[in-house]
Amino acid sequence: MISSKKEHGPRENRFRAHPWHGLSLGEKSPEIVNCYVEIVPMDTVKYELDKETGLLKADRPQKYSSLCPTLYGLLPRTYAGGRIADYCIKKTGHKGLVGDGDPLDICILTEEAIVRGDIIVRAFPIGGFRLIDGDQADDKIIGVMADDLVFGKIADIAQCPETLIERLRHYFLTYKDDPGQGPKKVQITHVYGAAEAREIIQLASLDYKDLFME
Repeated sequence: MISSKKEHGPRENRFRAHPWHGLSLGEKSPEIVNCYVEIVPMDTVKYELDKETGLLKADRPQKYSSLCPTLYGLLPRTYAGGRIADYCIKKTGHKGLVGDGDPLDICILTEEAIVRGDIIVRAFPIGGFRLIDGDQADDKIIGVMADDLVFGKIADIAQCPETLIERLRHYFLTYKDDPGQGPKKVQITHVYGAAEAREIIQLASLDYKDLFME
């Protein structure tokens, strides 16, 4: 009789890993990081990771015609907690901020037409947006997909086409707007470069360890 172990492999490999907790940030992080992609530029529905199950869920339809111009997802084993909030307070002078309580978000530049989310890509951070949503620090890291033939030589956000950065900025300043309800209280206080993006990823990794790995 063939044992269950031989039929199905080791018990720990029978089930899909949770994209937030089961995937590592990467051996070379924060220089190169693993990213879990939730949204691609063609999506007219905002998908996001369901934290309990680890499955991708439909959060809401995009209420305006503006769509995210890049791949958009999260960095595994990161968390916007106290360190992220304190760093944002230090840089902006805004008092009373908290982390948004989610994994760190990342936008990934690539020339490739990736048509679906729920995938893992490797990217290197080139900068980010210091975004404040109400009283929450909600940084958006910007990265380039590893080995990309068009964007792959960009090492810092300062080397990006300005129109692309402005398009991303417009998306994040308006993506939570609700028709008939007026604009949401979202602001981008700074656009920062690669070195600061790596520092923020490290802080979010420490916030994650504080919360989940004590």
